[in-house]
Amino acid sequence: MPSGKRYICIHGHFYQPPRENPWLETVETQDSAAPYHDWNERICAECYAPNGAARIQNDRNQIMRIVNNYARISFNFGPTLLSWLKENTPRTYRMILDGERRSRRNYAGHSSAMAQVYNHIIMPLASRRDRITQIRWGIADYKHHYGAAPEGMWLAETAADSESLELMAEHGIKFTLLAPHQCARVRALGDGQSWTDTPGASVDGTRPYLLRFASGKSLAVFFYNGAASRAIAFEGLLNSGESFAGRLKSGFREGSQAQLMHVATDGESYGHHHRHGEMALAYCLQLLEKDKTVRLTNYGRFLEKFPPEFECEIQDNTSWSCAHGVERWRSNCGCNGGRPFNQLWRTPLRQALDELRDAIAPLTEQHGSRLFKDVWAARDGYIGVVLDRSREQADSFFATHARDVLTEEQRIGALELMEMQRHAQLMYTSCGWFFDDISGIETVQIIAYAARVLQLAKLIFGTEAAELEPKFLARIEQAQSNIASAGNGALIYKSCVASMELGLEQVAAHYAISSIFSTFAEETVLFCYQVRRISYEIHTSGRGRLAMGRAHIASAITGEQQSYSFAVLHFGDQNITAAVKPYSETDAAEFEAFAEKAAEQVGRALFPEVIRLLDSAYGRVDYSLTSLFTDEQRRIVELILNSTLWDIESSLTTIYEDHASLLHYLSQAGLPKPPALTLAAGFAINAGLRRALETDPVDIAQMRSFLQLAKADQVGLETANLSYIADQRMKRSMVELQMSAGSVETLERALALARSLVELPFELNLWQAQNIWYEIQGSSGAQLTALAAEDRSRWDKSFSELASCLSIDFENLTADDVAIASLGD
Repeated sequence: MPSGKRYICIHGHFYQPPRENPWLETVETQDSAAPYHDWNERICAECYAPNGAARIQNDRNQIMRIVNNYARISFNFGPTLLSWLKENTPRTYRMILDGERRSRRNYAGHSSAMAQVYNHIIMPLASRRDRITQIRWGIADYKHHYGAAPEGMWLAETAADSESLELMAEHGIKFTLLAPHQCARVRALGDGQSWTDTPGASVDGTRPYLLRFASGKSLAVFFYNGAASRAIAFEGLLNSGESFAGRLKSGFREGSQAQLMHVATDGESYGHHHRHGEMALAYCLQLLEKDKTVRLTNYGRFLEKFPPEFECEIQDNTSWSCAHGVERWRSNCGCNGGRPFNQLWRTPLRQALDELRDAIAPLTEQHGSRLFKDVWAARDGYIGVVLDRSREQADSFFATHARDVLTEEQRIGALELMEMQRHAQLMYTSCGWFFDDISGIETVQIIAYAARVLQLAKLIFGTEAAELEPKFLARIEQAQSNIASAGNGALIYKSCVASMELGLEQVAAHYAISSIFSTFAEETVLFCYQVRRISYEIHTSGRGRLAMGRAHIASAITGEQQSYSFAVLHFGDQNITAAVKPYSETDAAEFEAFAEKAAEQVGRALFPEVIRLLDSAYGRVDYSLTSLFTDEQRRIVELILNSTLWDIESSLTTIYEDHASLLHYLSQAGLPKPPALTLAAGFAINAGLRRALETDPVDIAQMRSFLQLAKADQVGLETANLSYIADQRMKRSMVELQMSAGSVETLERALALARSLVELPFELNLWQAQNIWYEIQGSSGAQLTALAAEDRSRWDKSFSELASCLSIDFENLTADDVAIASLGD
């Protein structure tokens, strides 16, 4: 086949469901993602970041090249995930943007990034109004991040019907991707051509097809190669970059016409589902780039060069991950995650959400008509505020959509109305139905979004919303869990979700209790709330402390605000009691009198009297350590436990040191070791290694000593924890080197650390340190030129050895045209 006629495109659908607490707008700790804080953070470390700086290695597992995969593949990022990356892992976010910019240069101005319907709802099951919002929000989000309009748009689960695709075409979308079994029939473009059915995914996926609508609109459809895509996702094709490239090249048909061999999988295949999958992808791309018989491309570029010569019709209400169409998201169709459960709960859950959506729609129109010219156009435009929570952006939103100039109170009400509708979109995120049981974290998450809708509805509509929650609970009560202890949807709502609900008073209580353990500035941000301290004082007597003050709390989302007074009594450890109530200037004299009396009683150590004063002044004292939001509660518990853990560590270390010789003898003699002594040894040795690695500089002698003891006494090492500490130490040392402007002394300190870490008997993840070395290698020329000859010689020798310690093949390193973010995340 002539060169230039065979094209290859690899598409990655990078997506995680939104995981934010609906009241805090932040992702809280998820224990199942340990040792990471949450699943977004874990998958970012395993996939999203590595694909921005993927390694190509030699046969000794040394790095020869670091590349940005995003510059060479086609991809889409879920909008909610991309916003999380921008906020929480800015360097990974910049690598994605850098890859997108370079893809335009690689592919004649066509971006490899596709848009996505906003929060991954199943479009055929959505109302027409919600479909339009999802498309418009997806396009606006794309423009916000990439600075241009998208050519293509990814449908959640590739779930498609003709109406959704026509709406996309009406909004300027030029193409989308579907699974081959979603094609119904095809024919050559032109008058009088007969249709050919494509049963069993038999469509020729190497060409694009035109999908035409009665309105006169059209868009192109690419049907990806199903067999090769399954091999990537499920059959181990990513075990070898060479096999991967070979499989792609084998996907062409006979003939000389231009062909596109393309695959589509979850982007998480490249590093999260398959460890080092990003490296297989990088090597595969390198092999394809060197192969003169094929060319890498993206969909926009291929479509420009080779417009469709055939048209198609699709199978409506189909998707890539359900053999029954779109039933996975509304019925017990049999598609699940593999556990022996039924999914009868799916139907009442969707019914509950649909009924809630349809109940708030007329109320939204009724109340919104007083505030907006067109409330649904306002909802479509609200994405600008979601992406930029500044006052200026809100002003611009209201200038465009408000019926009149709004008072501050009306602004708050209008933003609450829009937030209710935003959460009414989020509650349809597809992952809520995808897995095995209604008690799963993905389903609990969408129920939480529904709870936020109900809370805002009660706040906005008052008595008109009185029946919404009872009806919702009655419906999801029919959704029975497969796990007896979970009960049903209503019980899950009450046990897992209702406790998450909060208002400004709970934020004030959190601030008050945290103030015992933290020092806040006069103005501070707590999650999505702004706190301004009005007054604060603390009094102590023995272990007892009393903190009293006043603070103004404002939501950064809706602008709702209120001042509160508070008092917190701490008797040490976890023994905390707090009281909070609204405060205005008319309450000043009363609060000052209370504060004076309470301070006097603390000074006299009369804490029962202080509690009586709290009861009298506040009427209720019902906040404690458990009232703190999850992450802060854990942080404070850790602070409280530190002294206790130090005592335990000292005791166990003493026990081990006192009986170490006996343990050595038992180990050498092969005799049974008492469990208590083995426990003490494991704790003491691992604690000693942690201290050695955390010492600045690393105590190499102590590290070696404890490693020898671990080997002699057959003690298991806490490799995950120790590896993390070592990785962070190396990263910090490399950051210092990068900031040192060519300091030979700093380089030699980094080298000494690297030499010592190489001795550790477990695998290290030096990804971030390697990135920084690579960055220094490419950017330090001017600084090194200024070094004296002797210093330059020392630098070159040490820098080369440092590369070896970091598993970099310095002698055969290949420069890449893709920059990396030097510090990682």
